[in-house]
Amino acid sequence: MAYEKREGSGSLFKNDRKEQPNHPDYKGDILIDGQEYWLSAWIKEGAKGKFMSIAAKPKEARQEQPRQQSKAPLPGNFQDLDDEIPFDNPYRGIRCLVV
Repeated sequence: MAYEKREGSGSLFKNDRKEQPNHPDYKGDILIDGQEYWLSAWIKEGAKGKFMSIAAKPKEARQEQPRQQSKAPLPGNFQDLDDEIPFDNPYRGIRCLVV
């Protein structure tokens, strides 16, 4: 039976990729009003003891940012070689075996 998210519920899991102190201690997701949200939680110390501070952010399709090509001049006598290669590749069709 596959896991099915229920309205108003979610899960948090220990963040095993935490590298910086500001990264969340726990991460997960939740479903609210048919919209999925990312959950992040941090364990903090307060006047009444330990507590969890949480944040929610809407899940959206991740959009790939186009890579910016550097327009800086190339060092030395190098040129931008975006044009077609003016000669036939002598190595075309040759296969090698890596052992």
